[in-house]
Order: sequence, then structure tokens, then C-alpha cells
Amino acid sequence: MIKNSLLILLLGVVVFLAACQKEKSSPGPTPTSPSVVYRNPIIKDKFTADPAALVHNGTVYLYAGHDEAPVSQEQYIMNEWLCYSSTDMVTWTEHPVPLRVTDFTWARADAWASQVVERNGKFYWYATVDHATIPGKSIGVAVSDSPTGPFKDARGSALITNDMTQAVNSFFDDIDPTVFIDDSRQAYLYWGNTACYYARLKENMTELDGPIQTISLPAFTEAPWVHKRGEWYYLSYATGFPERIAYAMSRSPEGPWEYQGILNELPVNSNTNHQAIIEFKGKWYSIYHNGAISPNGGSFRRSVSVDYLNYNTDHTLQKVVMTSKGVEPAL
Repeated sequence: MIKNSLLILLLGVVVFLAACQKEKSSPGPTPTSPSVVYRNPIIKDKFTADPAALVHNGTVYLYAGHDEAPVSQEQYIMNEWLCYSSTDMVTWTEHPVPLRVTDFTWARADAWASQVVERNGKFYWYATVDHATIPGKSIGVAVSDSPTGPFKDARGSALITNDMTQAVNSFFDDIDPTVFIDDSRQAYLYWGNTACYYARLKENMTELDGPIQTISLPAFTEAPWVHKRGEWYYLSYATGFPERIAYAMSRSPEGPWEYQGILNELPVNSNTNHQAIIEFKGKWYSIYHNGAISPNGGSFRRSVSVDYLNYNTDHTLQKVVMTSKGVEPAL
């Protein structure tokens, strides 16, 4: 009996060891790493440039010029602006075209950089166009009851024309408007190329409220954008050519501004660089364009991308890391 029991036990050990050996020799499942989602550029079916963004009632509204140049033409062909919205910074919905150059009867061409702001339940769109009768670029204002439009000319004439600015003698002086409304409810318009201008706006948002003044900034090219965090104001802008983004800081929207350095480097495959900076659901974002859509992207067929903006403990800005991955959904 004992002999039989030992035999059965020994047989069991042999079977167990054989099973272990089989398990060790089997290849088994190969672990897989989670796939990376590449979200930049965020708009892939059209070429988009010069982004601006507005946060309103839990939604981000993205406004961009539409690059329409065919591959055979290396020049800016831009006749309209586009509008997209998102509640998570990842999924974007396109809306019908809200504004075209032809909506300004006094303009003749070029839907260049712009920005939309809200005041007293109305939405004001400040846009760069080429004036039909006054040589040079000009800035118009359109208005709507909705952030998605349609927008219509609020003045019937340009707010800023090339003959109003004298810091430099250039056809391109008056481009790239950005508007900032301070906590005191005073609105400011900033714009310029080579020289950076600013002026106060009246409460109606369609008239200047005082003289045009010039801001001294190192190597200012174009594309100013003003935002505020805490007690600090930040003025970011394109510098050099090809363009990087630099920034300055101040305790007042009227300055003086203290230069802080480079915020982001040269964008992929694009000579120009243009940024919008917003806070949404507790995170800060840098929205910019590049020429990253293959095979036809480039300086005249640009695309909007989004990456995070971070702050140092001394309130200065960390360099924006421009990625193909983009940002995660904002919750």
C-alpha cells in the first residue's frame, strides 16, 4: 500500500514538472504598450492659420484664417475666416463660415490675423484686411450676437488705417489685432508689424478712446497677444524671421513691459508663427500654427496645433514644447 502511494505521488510530481516545463517553453501573449494618439494639428481637413481663441460658457471657440493657396502658388490666398468649437480641447466642431473679406465693403482682400472678444452679450471680431482705397493693411470690426456668427461690419469703415500710424513707414504696419479687456472693464487694442501699437477702446468697442501709442519691445515683428494671470500681464509676440515667439511681462496692460525671452521656437515647416493663449478648465494652453500637414503643408498652407502652457514659481513662462501628440481631453 505504501509502495503504491509513493508511486502515485512520484507520478504526480512528474506530471507537475512536465506542465511547468511546457508553460515555460510556450511563447504566451506578447505585452502591448498603449497606442499613442497624435492630435496635432487639430484641424486636418483644411489649412488654418493665425489662430485666436475665446472661452465662453464652458466652450472654447477657435477662430482662424483659411489658407487656400494651391500647391502651385507660394503666396497667401485667404478670403475667409473659419470657426470651430470644443468643450474638451480635443474634439472640434466646425461651424458655417462666420466672416469673409467681402463682408467689409471697404476692403479688397486678405483675411489675415484676427481675434474675437465678448462684451455685454455681443461678440466683436477685429480683423486684418487690405483696404480698397487707402494703401496698406487695415483693421476692421465685425459684430454678432453669437460666437459662431454670422458677423457683420460694425462700423462700415476701418477702425485702423495705414495713415494713422507713423512709427514705421510700411504697408504692413496695421496687422494682427488683439484685444484685451482688463478687470476694470477697460478694453485695449494691440496690433502692429515692426512697431507694436496699442490704444484704449471705448465701451462700444468700435472706437478708439485716446491716442495711439507705441510699445518698445526687443525685435518685435508682429502677432501680439495679451493675457493675464494673477497680478501679471503677459505680452507675447512673433520675433525675427523665420519667427519665434517671445514675451514680456508687466503689472499693467499699459506697461512698462519687461522682456523675458523666447516662449516657443520655430514652428515646423512655417516661416510665420502666431499664438493664442487661454486658460480652460484649470489648464493653460498655447494655440499656434505650423506647416505640419503632409504632403502639402508649408508657410502658405498652415495648420493649427495646441500644446500646454506652464508657469514657473516666479510667474515667468516655461518654454512651450510643440508636439505632434498635443493635449489630453480637458475634463
